[in-house]
Amino acid sequence: MNRILIAEDNPHIAEFIEAGLQAHGYTTLVVNNGREVADIASSKDFELLILDLGLPGMDGMEVLRQLRGRGETLPIIILTARDGVDDTVSGLEGGAEDYITKTIRFEELLARIRVQLRKVHQPTGKDETKLQIGNLTLDLLTRQVWLREKEIEMSAREFVLTEILARHPMQVMSREQLLNRIWGYDYDPGSNVVDVYIGHLRRKLGNDLIETVRGVGYRLRG
Repeated sequence: MNRILIAEDNPHIAEFIEAGLQAHGYTTLVVNNGREVADIASSKDFELLILDLGLPGMDGMEVLRQLRGRGETLPIIILTARDGVDDTVSGLEGGAEDYITKTIRFEELLARIRVQLRKVHQPTGKDETKLQIGNLTLDLLTRQVWLREKEIEMSAREFVLTEILARHPMQVMSREQLLNRIWGYDYDPGSNVVDVYIGHLRRKLGNDLIETVRGVGYRLRG
């Protein structure tokens, strides 16, 4: 049975999430203190952590840093009221698998949880902390990138963009999808920032790795 640790200090939100997950057959534990979360999440008794950032005792970002610093690979979904781009990038750069604001509907939260749990139960035989697509390797803990064993320097947003494309090889990602996931929903949809960052990646990774699908978006060749 899937056990999910919920780190949330708002009792109403915690009760809502817990009731919904239990109704779908999950076993849950609610913890409202960051220091307790950091200890309990290392117990190997859970398969996923839903992490609020505004926790007493220890901020959620520090919980994330401590867990990843200890080499914990427990999937972490950040669920928070903080909707700034910098917070989103920090959370993903710090090693969270997903970053969601509390305006999300429960059905979408449940779907994202299921995606992460499928990855946990899928026997890949590979290092779960790394993504490898052809000659491209991403270390999700250290946020390092190698191409043909040569390390490639990347900014935080360049890494997140590369990670999103690498998690969906040969799948076309639209400019709107990339804008929303990296720069936020309130970013100007007419901005060319995605094209600019794709240009940065092509200069670093070569022109052949990222394909432009005219009028749609971009995809990473496998």
